[in-house]
Amino acid sequence: MSEETLPEDTDTPEAPQEESLFEAPPMGEQERMVEALLFASAEPLTVKELNGRMPHGADAAEAIVHLRKRYEGRGVRVNKVGDAWAIRTAPDLGFLMQKEQVETRKLSRAAIETLAIIAYHQPVTRAEIEEIRGVSVSRGTVDQLLDMEWIRFGRRKMTPGRPVTFVVTQQFLDHFALESARDLPGLKELRAAGLLENRLPPGAMPTVSEDEDLQEETNEGQSELFED
Repeated sequence: MSEETLPEDTDTPEAPQEESLFEAPPMGEQERMVEALLFASAEPLTVKELNGRMPHGADAAEAIVHLRKRYEGRGVRVNKVGDAWAIRTAPDLGFLMQKEQVETRKLSRAAIETLAIIAYHQPVTRAEIEEIRGVSVSRGTVDQLLDMEWIRFGRRKMTPGRPVTFVVTQQFLDHFALESARDLPGLKELRAAGLLENRLPPGAMPTVSEDEDLQEETNEGQSELFED
């Protein structure tokens, strides 16, 4: 009588899974990383830039959400500046920084008008700026705003000649604590601040000759908006 042969056990134990060497750090540690990067950076940083400096698998966007909650009600806040993020002083404590001002940069009336037109009508060409102002725009006025990095060249317009356009920069938004150009004050706010003459019809801009602009500094009401 032959012995019955039992089937061999072909099952082999599963190999233990190795832990990933690229596992993201805990969210609390990611918050600390984002905090350190924003604190040390002289310029606002985008989520892409933050992720590029953090360990593989980290989620800077989620870390920012937690970090903003942690800074609510504190002396500094995590502010969105365009598509980037920065640590900035809480607005109600700005008066403490007034004595830290190093340099006062005044703009001519022509520069203020040109900057305002670009901010409210961007992207806008030089010809369109001149049409709104009613006078020609000197090269020096545009160069001054470019040197301050408050405006930059935008895309060329799809019209004859393909003229270049101008738009405001992230530095402009950061300087005035704006998230985007949509947060600019409206016509009523500008008139209340004395930046537009009440006798002007809605949508009009005060215009002066370019030669007079080069000889005159901004008045007190204008400098409050466009100075540090």
